[in-house]
Amino acid sequence: MSHYHAVVWLDHRQAHVMHISPDDVEKSVVHPAQPHLNLHHKSGEIGSGRQPEDQAYYHAIVEALAGAHEILVVGPAQAKLQLIRHIHHHDPAMADKIVGVETVDHPTDGQLVAHARSYFVAKDRMLSQT
Repeated sequence: MSHYHAVVWLDHRQAHVMHISPDDVEKSVVHPAQPHLNLHHKSGEIGSGRQPEDQAYYHAIVEALAGAHEILVVGPAQAKLQLIRHIHHHDPAMADKIVGVETVDHPTDGQLVAHARSYFVAKDRMLSQT
């Protein structure tokens, strides 16, 4: 089924991708191949102490978002920004479809869909007034 809007909530452990329409929701959950470890830099060691970003995870999220015309990206921390950087670097055409980025803690799927629907309604109202 084709949906015009999509929302993705993500952190480094999972991504919930929802393709939404006024009366339907198509959900998928994407997990990274390797679990994300929080690494801390120790004094005197070379390197940042950070785990490299899982590009395959971000690519799988991009594939799950395929077909959406407008995308809202939400999440509690840095993963949403890393996804956007990945999209700009690897899929510039999809970057044009991202209409919003917001910090959102850990909503239920129902709360996520309700938030996205109200976001897209408000966005559409603002665009129709210009």
